[in-house]
Amino acid sequence: MFRKLAFTLALGAFLVSGLIFAARAQGDEEPIFIRDAEIENYLHSLAAPIYRAADIDPGSISINIVQSSVVNAFVADGMNEFFYTGLLQLADSPEQLAGVIAHETGHIAGGHLIRGKEEMKNASAEAILGMIIAVAAGAASGNGGLAAGAMSGSQNIAMRHFLSFSRTQEASADAAGMSFLDRAGISTRGMMEFFQKLQGQELLPADRQMEYVQTHPLTEDRIDAVRQHLENSPLKDAKLPQKFYTMHERMKAKLMGYLQPDMALLRYTDKDPRIPARYARAIALYRSDQAQHALDLVDGLIKEEPNNPFFYELKGQILFENARGSESLSYYKKANELLPDSPLLRQAYGHALLETHDNAQLDLAIQQLLESNRMEGREPMTWRFLASAWGRKAEATKDERFQAMATYALAEEAVSKGADKEAGQLADRAMKGLPKGSPYWLRAQDIKLSTTADKEDKKSKKDE
Repeated sequence: MFRKLAFTLALGAFLVSGLIFAARAQGDEEPIFIRDAEIENYLHSLAAPIYRAADIDPGSISINIVQSSVVNAFVADGMNEFFYTGLLQLADSPEQLAGVIAHETGHIAGGHLIRGKEEMKNASAEAILGMIIAVAAGAASGNGGLAAGAMSGSQNIAMRHFLSFSRTQEASADAAGMSFLDRAGISTRGMMEFFQKLQGQELLPADRQMEYVQTHPLTEDRIDAVRQHLENSPLKDAKLPQKFYTMHERMKAKLMGYLQPDMALLRYTDKDPRIPARYARAIALYRSDQAQHALDLVDGLIKEEPNNPFFYELKGQILFENARGSESLSYYKKANELLPDSPLLRQAYGHALLETHDNAQLDLAIQQLLESNRMEGREPMTWRFLASAWGRKAEATKDERFQAMATYALAEEAVSKGADKEAGQLADRAMKGLPKGSPYWLRAQDIKLSTTADKEDKKSKKDE
């Protein structure tokens, strides 16, 4: 499910609450997170051999997508990589995107990491980025305790500086990235081509430069080093398997269909029979309130590729968001059968089951959400859905233990958002209703003790 997560405190279609994210990029944009099973699956598939070449477990790195036409990518707090949709759309090939991933992995391997608050270690990507922004805002104002708020002018500049690396670190990340690509059997030509796209940006006034260049200083020496490496590489003309080109083209079509539906309908005409074109049109039509036309196109895609989980997911999403939730269930179920290890597909299916308001579906909904949670424990929305499911279970069964489990789920949601005080209070309440010594009771105790310890540690440092 292609899902946007806005950084506001207002009730939204998908995000109940979150940290304020008002750091505006070029053009006064306000970036927001995107979660999409297909795009994340592609990025992880492309990145996995690079991570392994760097002796990093692919499962330990969180890949996050930020919606913005700004071209940027960065790493934060250990194992978190952030990619802007502007960069994903600028990359012409999987090799170019692999070059960016390899470079950012070079920063991770070299320890060139953005570090903010200690709380980041247990937080979701949304909370991590919110905390980074808060730290940058505080640095810009001279007030280290400044909460995340409106950022413009000098504060926006401070944010860029906070995310920036030195020229030495950039060259080091290039060298490491090239070695990772070599070990992974991927040509460095993509890295060279992407740098060539950015060449000349540093000659422009600062307010006209791409964000990637401002946070990753690009020099002629760096470009020459990559060019020389490419010329002497036995992999210089190597190509990735065709499946990566297919995934890359569909990612770009999907992003345009969702983010720029009017442009997608102009670019991908109904005379274009290619799958990416029909895919983009189906998404753009659905985004333009032409659901039935979109469903007709998706049916054709499913007929052509009956084992593609993302086509079933799209049909499920269109039906679900057009008040046809019961009809969506079979398509979400099929998507999960075809790709059972996707936490987002599990979450979408669980959410759809929950929204039928049929208590007979509650156990299956909880099962799907718990499985999603097992795969990706830091996702706040999964905990929110679990809280709702357990709350309804308590209401249906009159069993107070389910209400305590719902409170525990809210505590986990608060942890993932970095809201330690709220998490501790909810965990304390949950413990009173959970069987002492049970797994959920023990986890609630851990949350309570850790948040209390963090609070006391902060007080001690303040007293010093």
